[in-house]
Amino acid sequence: MGTAALAALILAPPAAQAAAAGDPVRRPSASPAPSPTTSASPSPSPSPSASPSPSATPYGPRVRTYAYGSHARQIMDVWWHTAGPRRPIVFVIHGGWWSGGDKKYMTSITRSYSELGYTVVNLDYRLSGDAAWPAQRTDVMSAVNAVRRHAAMFNADPNRYVLLGFSAGGHLATAVGAYGDGRPGLRGVVGISPPVSPLSAFADGSAFGSKEQQKLRKAAIKLAGGCVPAKCPRVWSSMEVPFHASAGDPPMLTIHSSEEFVPPYQSEMLKESLQTVGVPMIVKTMAGTQHSAPLYREPGVAESVQAWITARLGRVATPAASSPQR
Repeated sequence: MGTAALAALILAPPAAQAAAAGDPVRRPSASPAPSPTTSASPSPSPSPSASPSPSATPYGPRVRTYAYGSHARQIMDVWWHTAGPRRPIVFVIHGGWWSGGDKKYMTSITRSYSELGYTVVNLDYRLSGDAAWPAQRTDVMSAVNAVRRHAAMFNADPNRYVLLGFSAGGHLATAVGAYGDGRPGLRGVVGISPPVSPLSAFADGSAFGSKEQQKLRKAAIKLAGGCVPAKCPRVWSSMEVPFHASAGDPPMLTIHSSEEFVPPYQSEMLKESLQTVGVPMIVKTMAGTQHSAPLYREPGVAESVQAWITARLGRVATPAASSPQR
């Protein structure tokens, strides 16, 4: 496919992409469910329904699935409000050891930020079995760039957005935040149990590590294309977020459990690197062993993350409660 033809597919609805490319494109069967929740503490559990709600009104958020690249996993669900001023954007990035997971498991969290009035992008990316690093970081940046280019289409403000990542997705969010000397419009990065130091994960996952730490070590090796640090130091250096702190990076917030298999000290390493270049970072530690989405469900965690994001993006008018329109 030529460059012009491929560019024409970006941000086209999946059905149009399939017709133009002649290739199957994942349908939005795993897209956000239409019925909103009113829970104050959003749950990251998946919601399988994708049929339009009969109660949908013109005031509900619009929800569509778009491609930002040609690979089957380079897709994203965009939730946006057509009424009111342009809204800041929250990008949600799922976890799964870099080798699994799916945006559908972030549906409830996506909905919760839509209910706060933001434009929300819930994205998939190529997994380590599809492509080695840095494909995953590249995909997140590509999705961000695509939405920013088409911000008017989504009634969004391209100069006010944050990244919210879970576990491996938190690694990707922080890696994008520390890529180069800052990203245009990026106001903050949040990581929930992010393995920001794959080199530490490799060391912790030795024969003396826990079963989960050994699994994370193997996952990091797979992300690096099957290569260990001694043989591929440049790849591992590229994956190591604390190595890339710079003065233009956005403020960051990470949250860990005190006894989880991705220890808080990884984020403390990143905090120290960011502080040396004048970038603020907060590392919160909760008691227990919960990791990623279960940690986000712990009392007060979701609320503290929402408050931090609101401080970075500003408050927006809360839309009328109604069902999203497919």
